Amino acid sequence: MDRPCHPIPADETLPLRLDQALQLLAHSGVPEPHGERGSTAWMQQLIDALVELSSRDALTGLSNRRAFQLALEREIDRVARSGEPALMLVADIDHFKLVNDRFGHAAGDEVIRAVAGVLADSVRPMDLVARVGGEEFAIILPNCPHTFGQTVAERIRQQVERLRVPCANGRELAVSISVGGAFAPQWVRSTPALWLERADLQLYAAKAAGRNRVLLEPTADSHVSHEEKRLLFDSTSFQDFI
Repeated sequence: MDRPCHPIPADETLPLRLDQALQLLAHSGVPEPHGERGSTAWMQQLIDALVELSSRDALTGLSNRRAFQLALEREIDRVARSGEPALMLVADIDHFKLVNDRFGHAAGDEVIRAVAGVLADSVRPMDLVARVGGEEFAIILPNCPHTFGQTVAERIRQQVERLRVPCANGRELAVSISVGGAFAPQWVRSTPALWLERADLQLYAAKAAGRNRVLLEPTADSHVSHEEKRLLFDSTSFQDFI
C-alpha cells in the first residue's frame, strides 16, 4: 500500500535552497543581491543572477553550449525573415592534447582562458562567443557580409597566434587555432545542426591542411544544402507551387 505523500512546508525547504543558490553564486564569484534578503526585489535579482550563471561557461565566462544553441536558433529565424547575412565560425585550439600531456591540465585551463579572452575581445558586442566543448569555441556574427567574413576570421586567428601564455617554470606557451566558417543561407530556414555541420566541415579541412588557418565556404553566395532546400520547399508557403 502506497504511503500518503505529504508536502514539505515551504519554510522548511526555502532556507536550504536559498543557501545553496547563494553558495553557487559565491563559488562563481557573483556577489549576493542587494537589498533585504527574501524581499521580492532581492529574489528577482537572485533569479536573474542564476539564469545568467546557467548560460555561462564556468572556466571562461563565455556563453556555454546551451546558450549557444538558443542563440543559433534565434539567428536562423532572423536570417530567414530578414535575409541579412550571418556568419558562424567554429574554432579549435591546435595540438591542445599535447599541452595537457606535457604541461598538465592547469596549463591547459590557462590556455583555454587566454584564447577565450582573445575571442571575446576580437568581436563586436552584438556577436556571441561560446565555449562549446573542451578546447572548442563557436562564434555567431549577425549581419556579417561575405566581403568581411574572411577578414574578421583571419584577424581572430592572428590575435590568437600572438598569444604567449605563462606556465610553470617561467615558460610561455605559443598558441594557435584553426577556424572554419559558414554563412547562413539567406531567406532559407535552415536548422542549427545543418549550419553547424557546414562550419565544422571547413574546420576539419583547415585542420587537415596544416592547422593555424582559416577556411570559409568557398563560394561568394550562401551555400544551400540539399537538406535546406528540402526544408524550404516542404514549408507550407510553397506547397501550391510544387
